[in-house]
Amino acid sequence: MSDTVGSKGGSGPTDDSPVEIKSASTGTPRALRQKILELVSEYVAASKADEGPFVAGRSLVRYAGRVFDDREVTNLVNASLDFWLTEGRYAAMLESALARFVGVEFARLVNSGSSANLAAFSALTSPKLGERRVSAGDEIITVAAGFPTTVAPIIQHGAVPVFIDVDPRTANVDVTQLEAAWSERTRAVMLAHTLGNPFDVDAVLEFCARHELWLIEDNCDALGSTYTTRRGGEPTTKFTGSFGDLSTSSFYPAHHITTGEGGAVYTNDESLDAIVASFRDWGRDCYCKSGKDNTCGLRFEHQMGQLPFGYDHKYTYSHFGYNLKMTDLQAAIGLAQVEKLPDFGADRRRNHAYLRAGLADFAHVFDVVEATPHSDPSWFGFLMTVREDAPFSRSEIVNFLEGEKIQTRVLFAGNLTRHPCFDELRERQSGYRIVGDLRNTDQLMDRAFWVGVYSGMTVEHLDYIIEQIADCCHKFGVV
Repeated sequence: MSDTVGSKGGSGPTDDSPVEIKSASTGTPRALRQKILELVSEYVAASKADEGPFVAGRSLVRYAGRVFDDREVTNLVNASLDFWLTEGRYAAMLESALARFVGVEFARLVNSGSSANLAAFSALTSPKLGERRVSAGDEIITVAAGFPTTVAPIIQHGAVPVFIDVDPRTANVDVTQLEAAWSERTRAVMLAHTLGNPFDVDAVLEFCARHELWLIEDNCDALGSTYTTRRGGEPTTKFTGSFGDLSTSSFYPAHHITTGEGGAVYTNDESLDAIVASFRDWGRDCYCKSGKDNTCGLRFEHQMGQLPFGYDHKYTYSHFGYNLKMTDLQAAIGLAQVEKLPDFGADRRRNHAYLRAGLADFAHVFDVVEATPHSDPSWFGFLMTVREDAPFSRSEIVNFLEGEKIQTRVLFAGNLTRHPCFDELRERQSGYRIVGDLRNTDQLMDRAFWVGVYSGMTVEHLDYIIEQIADCCHKFGVV
């Protein structure tokens, strides 16, 4: 990792960039930078030592949060000293590290998980895909039990979401409904791995292969989860996010790693990767990195669309795109975070197992989500559904826990089709389609909630959660 500063007006800092900054104080810029970073590391250590212990009933038990040490902060300061404010060396390193971890050829950083979903779905609408492109009116199979930005790009591009129900045991897509959802207009499947729990990947892949459909994996809540596929011979265990034609990550502070705001799009297809990059980078046809010119050597030798021959390729647009790039400051944080992914995943699995064991006596009151067969989730949260015959409602236990300073969350949108943003779509016959009655989705909307399992939680946090859930149950006469 370089600790030099790029030349003025150049293409951004690289490992061999010359040092241009001069200082009136003693020491070279390199030495001064090193001193700054050492002081930053000392500051982080001192500030963490200053944090008070967890006090049950007084300290907030968060559902999620950022977990970091001096490596993230020194990386951030190091990047800020470069003062390269858009994509740069850290972004390139983070893209490579993420692709290696997930097990794919390509990763493109974006400014949020929602933008990742937008860029991934937009890629499927590209004219460059020919007859396989998604067009307005085409249908995309998905679920309503999840986060809205899995579905929003479908609607924003004029495609039709087709909602099927979920399996209440896993909170993931009920794969037995896939065939009933298919029509001659179906072009893709876009699904999330719910709260880190992989959906039935083999069943979805077989369905997509049978009907020649695209698959987008929304992996925003599941980075580090694995699934053992039995397709194509011997069982093979792979990370979620490596199965679809495209997949996405979110690096919001609640997620498995964080860059503050941020996300990524993954693929093994070089053509799709180039299309994602185009939609992310204003829709331009040029693929030069920020600060670079004429990578192809043909900058003034193209003739595209109805433009005159030789029109500057840097300002030639093949898509109606966006600016969704991540800054190098964010990427610097992510580069330190991605090294910790294996440990973060181990923490989440351990904490989930601890809560499950601690609440085993209340299995007649709560249905706890189960791992999908052949999967090993890196859990995003501990999801519980209050049973219909329980003596209290979801609202009553959630209010109790929140009153005891334990944060809770519902399963995001619950049933997305019941939200105000769907009021207009209901009036259109072709706005969306529902297969069946979404009964299980409604049950999750009405009775499910979850608490955290992230790496910042200690045994003291977990014991307090178990104790308070038990207290609430006993308050309502549960034995």
